[in-house]
Amino acid sequence: MGRPPTPLPLPSVWALTFCLLMSLANADVDGSPALSPVPSPFSSFQNQLFPLPPLSLAPSPAAEMQTMEEAHHRHYLKELTVAVVLASVAVLALISSVLCAWIVWRRSRQMLDSKDIERSDTAAGGLPFGPILSKLNSLRTTSKKGLLPIIDYASLESATNKFSEGNILGEGGFSHVYKASLNGEAFAAVKKLDGGGQDCEREFENEIELLGRIRHPNIVSLLGYCVHGETRMLVYELMQNGSLETQLHGPSHGSALPWHTRMKIALDIARGLEYLHEHCNPPVIHRDLKSSNILLDSDFNAKISDFGLAVIGRNHSKGGLKVSGTLGYVAPEYLLDGKLTEKSDVYAFGIVLLELLLGRKPVEKMAPSQCQSIVAWAMPQLTDRSKLPSIVDPVIRNTMNLKHLYQVAAVAVLCIQQEPSYRPLITDVLHSLIPLVPVELGGMLRVVEPLPGANQKSSAH
Repeated sequence: MGRPPTPLPLPSVWALTFCLLMSLANADVDGSPALSPVPSPFSSFQNQLFPLPPLSLAPSPAAEMQTMEEAHHRHYLKELTVAVVLASVAVLALISSVLCAWIVWRRSRQMLDSKDIERSDTAAGGLPFGPILSKLNSLRTTSKKGLLPIIDYASLESATNKFSEGNILGEGGFSHVYKASLNGEAFAAVKKLDGGGQDCEREFENEIELLGRIRHPNIVSLLGYCVHGETRMLVYELMQNGSLETQLHGPSHGSALPWHTRMKIALDIARGLEYLHEHCNPPVIHRDLKSSNILLDSDFNAKISDFGLAVIGRNHSKGGLKVSGTLGYVAPEYLLDGKLTEKSDVYAFGIVLLELLLGRKPVEKMAPSQCQSIVAWAMPQLTDRSKLPSIVDPVIRNTMNLKHLYQVAAVAVLCIQQEPSYRPLITDVLHSLIPLVPVELGGMLRVVEPLPGANQKSSAH
């Protein structure tokens, strides 16, 4: 598009108008304009209508009266003409001013729109990783909401060292997650989906559709994606401390997670779920909330990930939706009757809360053909205040205020009720946890002593 013609500046328009008005105002009284010596056609026309008497005759009183009337009439016509001209000039000046102002406004609007597009591009690429993603020769494509980069396969292959085993961060049913590095610096996580068929394709599209438009501090950010033949890849922000499952059940066995950090993680998860249930329109049900899908950044801020099984809307009945999820986290009404609501996510949250509290897996193998559910094992002891302290994860045992321990256990018991109507809304859970988390970690608890380190005890009132 060519640039529009530059309008005449407003001061120039008004200067010309002023000059014209002054010229008209300084017109000679007898009808001769100051701008031109040429006689006015209008004055000639007036002379024809009102001829002057011969100068040689002495004027009679009646002739003098007629002459005065003719002069007055000419003066009136002259004033009327000047008024019409002034009004016309004023209207033209006003139109010119409005036109100039509109052109200026349109140009400034175009500049603002271009800046907004640049900001959208930055937000879609993730603020910390924008400069790096630009080095990956990414192309921009418009999704339903916002912009997501398409990253070419060669760039991801190079960043993951050809998807080497040494770069694997985790793995799922038909996917592997790789650490992506550039110049020796890790900056993203790449989930590579291989050979999953229609289910794989559906989850890939679902992830792009949902995470392409969701922005929340407690939901992982999708930075871009790649389609290469039958391979599908999703690029996320890197969460340096991995998954909650690895922290709790991996080699460290939760040693990096003191009591207050665990409560902060529970609060972060609740905030992410509340956003999905209460602030997304229509609501989003995650359907696969579990500790392996809770990711932790370098400061142990928790973010919900993996939206491949998520569904939009509420009250999904049996037959319309294939039952999916992970054993131990699936709500009983969904598993048995296929009834899916937000309360199904609340049940899964209760299981994660039990993991944080007890340090045990949702389902543990007791014998080759026998498994034990954390719900069946813990429920009788969770409501017994004399037994509860003894079943808490040994890493955090005796490091918390017992009153707070009882409150968290009560929240967990409500969340894992068999009857969905007995479970609280995630908003109620959120408000129950806020007073148990220190102010420095996003809650409302005033800690008397300094916040403990990873291996220190804590006390609070």
